[in-house]
Amino acid sequence: MTKNKPQFRSKWRSIDGVLLFDKPLELSSNDALQKIRRLFQAEKAGHTGTLDPLATGLLPVCFGEATKFSNALLDADKSYTALLRLGQTTTTGDAEGEITAEHPVESTLADITAVLTRFLGEIEQMPPMHSALKHQGKPLYEYIRKGITIDRPLRTVVIHELVLNRFAGNEMEISVRCSKGTYVRTLAEDIGAALGCGAHLIGLRRTAIAHFNLADGYNFEQLHEMSDAARDACVLPLVSLMPDMPQLQLDATQIKRLAQGQRLGLDTGLPDGKIGLYGPEGFVGVGLQLGRRVAPVRLISGVAQQAAKVNSTDNYVVEQ
Repeated sequence: MTKNKPQFRSKWRSIDGVLLFDKPLELSSNDALQKIRRLFQAEKAGHTGTLDPLATGLLPVCFGEATKFSNALLDADKSYTALLRLGQTTTTGDAEGEITAEHPVESTLADITAVLTRFLGEIEQMPPMHSALKHQGKPLYEYIRKGITIDRPLRTVVIHELVLNRFAGNEMEISVRCSKGTYVRTLAEDIGAALGCGAHLIGLRRTAIAHFNLADGYNFEQLHEMSDAARDACVLPLVSLMPDMPQLQLDATQIKRLAQGQRLGLDTGLPDGKIGLYGPEGFVGVGLQLGRRVAPVRLISGVAQQAAKVNSTDNYVVEQ
């Protein structure tokens, strides 16, 4: 049986939407992004939620206009499956580092269950030096490579769920759902410290970001074997980034006003907060509802030009 080979287009093209990509092992998030971008021949692309090369799993890739609305995923809860090696600590908190200490593993299932419970809810973490967190414009890992350790303030994160999947010998697998800013390898180290034997992370797979799930994603092999049309069908529409956002339908003239930076005086009946803005041709952007005022937050490209093609009567109040 002959496999379908990617039919690369002769030039970059405009494409909008979100691809749920299953990032493989030993590939940086940026390298994965560039491979996907070339495969789709997308003019513009970006990813949300960086994964280390030793981590696998869900990496949403945003094409075109979707890159403007991807910030919501950066602030969203994330879910992981993590594999811990008990009895060993390393310089990096994961399998890339050198072993710094070894201790016998004497914990029982009851011990582990009790310790995991202590990490539920709000906890404080010390960001690892081997991370991309920046200090004076440089990532921390650049300092530690030169032997320099930077004082880092503790940060508060939230562990919503923490479940033990299995425990055998000196390895344990856990499932974690946590807030943004959580370092799972730091969580692994802290769990090991609480058990009294130390631990480090030897495997990490992201399974969900917000409402997006890895089960709906695609890996390189699957995408390469598809026809161009089938591959494009894997790209979710831009509005999939904001499924629960209240929607406001507007006419072409109202959209044009928003595109000019003006605010609309409207009795929308919607609660205050961010709302999805829709015109005659569909989604046009995100606005902010405050009382009877609707202000533009971010609009897709070409909104004003599209709206200008339609003549409409101004029958509403515009507030500067």
